[in-house]
Amino acid sequence: MKGRSVPALSALSYAYGRGLGAESVEELLHGGDARCATCAWEGGPMTHVLILGGTAEARDLAAHLEAKGVPLTSSLAGCVSRPRLPVGQVRIGGFGGVGGLRSWLQEHDVTAVVDATHPFATTMGDHAAQACSSLGLPLLRLARPGWRRHPDAGSWTWVDSHEAARAAADEVGGTPFVTTGRQTLHHHVDAWRERPVLVRLVEPPESPLPAAWTVLRSRGPFAVADEEAIMRTHDVSVLLTKDSGGRYTEAKLDASRHLGVPIVVVSRPARAPGAGGGPPIQDRCGEGAGHLRAILNRSLPRAPRGRKGGCDRPGYSAA
Repeated sequence: MKGRSVPALSALSYAYGRGLGAESVEELLHGGDARCATCAWEGGPMTHVLILGGTAEARDLAAHLEAKGVPLTSSLAGCVSRPRLPVGQVRIGGFGGVGGLRSWLQEHDVTAVVDATHPFATTMGDHAAQACSSLGLPLLRLARPGWRRHPDAGSWTWVDSHEAARAAADEVGGTPFVTTGRQTLHHHVDAWRERPVLVRLVEPPESPLPAAWTVLRSRGPFAVADEEAIMRTHDVSVLLTKDSGGRYTEAKLDASRHLGVPIVVVSRPARAPGAGGGPPIQDRCGEGAGHLRAILNRSLPRAPRGRKGGCDRPGYSAA
């Protein structure tokens, strides 16, 4: 990599990128010295942050970085035809595996990576972990809080696969409302070909669906009253969802409680070692813009006046 000032995303990114536990991250955020004074910089070239993901968290972070004048690029997978675009520079599409991502990071002089991808987008997260590890780049994982702490979570059926979710729905019978995304529908098509199924998608299905199925095309956020109306209209008997977390789509959970509709939830997949596999930062420190501001306020430190950079701490590439 070209010589440059050390990454601005210092102590927090270093700790989480190296897989430290939630207590260590929380200590960096809320206690002790959350700065990395020996790794800070002042007066040198700005860092270049790559934000992976088209989530609300990614857009929020991009806006906050842009407001601070930090050069950034947001990378979207390209799975949605009309995505909500973040501020700043945007690229759309894959990198071509770990090697492609590594090359892109080098060619664009990236100094820090934020993995703000969807909780179920494990492939991109794994690739980011491998690429950043090989280059010594700090990697921060921003994961929205899951729904396991929802007040009703104890009454839901939690499963580890879509096949298990289908089996749980079969025990209920009736019309399932499937909100797990178009890339999961192949798990159910053959088994439910003759069964009435309600499916909600942002994009059109990847292949034709059974004639007995009803497809709703819409994108959150949703209102509880609207979710209740949908469930009544289609006589929904069970809700199938996945632990995406966040507030954009949680109205269906409250609507199901109001109507007495049982819920089956597919748990989040495990992250590979080094891919931010510890408890998500936001599970411990809150969510939304306020938390992102806290991260940036802590992780964009300034060095003592006159210090220009230079660092031999593991995980950083110094000038």
